[in-house]
Amino acid sequence: MVQKGFIEPGEKPRRFYETVAVEAGEGGWRVLLDGRPPRSSRGAALLAPTRALAELVAAEWEAQARHVDLAVMHATRLAFTALEAVPTAREAVADQIVRYAGNDLLCYPAEAPEGLRARQAAEWGPVLERARAELGVALEPSQGILHREQPAHALEAVRRHALSADDFTLSGLAFGVPLFGSAVLALGLWRGWFSGEDAFALSRVDEAWQESQWGIDEEAAERTARLLSEARMLEAWFRGLEAGPVSPA
Repeated sequence: MVQKGFIEPGEKPRRFYETVAVEAGEGGWRVLLDGRPPRSSRGAALLAPTRALAELVAAEWEAQARHVDLAVMHATRLAFTALEAVPTAREAVADQIVRYAGNDLLCYPAEAPEGLRARQAAEWGPVLERARAELGVALEPSQGILHREQPAHALEAVRRHALSADDFTLSGLAFGVPLFGSAVLALGLWRGWFSGEDAFALSRVDEAWQESQWGIDEEAAERTARLLSEARMLEAWFRGLEAGPVSPA
């Protein structure tokens, strides 16, 4: 039996609540299901630092139908990660982001065909230059498929930006880098350089080129739609964090 308000990873319980609400509480904004906060398997109550972020999470709970499917509730799972896992593992999370920067997608353009290479240069080049100019993240593109060691100062800049973020923002960055295959795109989305949809489009220039040449199969289209929804959620996550600190009525 599923305890009301308690979620065990891997389970898909029936929807056990009728109402979803957001309420100011001690330390943040609480998401409430029939007046009680949902809790993780480790006992953490669902709490967000801004009302906008709590409402983003609450919308996921409201959208559940007969069953509660945590697999599609990305903001909820990200919130629990920010509350439970990240506070005691910030250095390790930053290391993960730095590792992606060391092999950043934007630094590995295709060697051929020329049309694809030109498109990648046109779309990725300005982003890399902005990262260099505004963040001090001066990554160097590879001239082929072989790994290129990135400058230590560029990777240290990535680490510095990651560790400057609060736990919720750092959780978002850690979610974004594997989604995009790029620390630069995750940092850019956080900084508001582009929308989640545009960041996702930048991450799949190669795939889009291939689709324009050979068409799109159903399985690939479903995967693209799923990942795009995650990118849109991440944009809402970062913008929700910008909405301001807790200000209980």
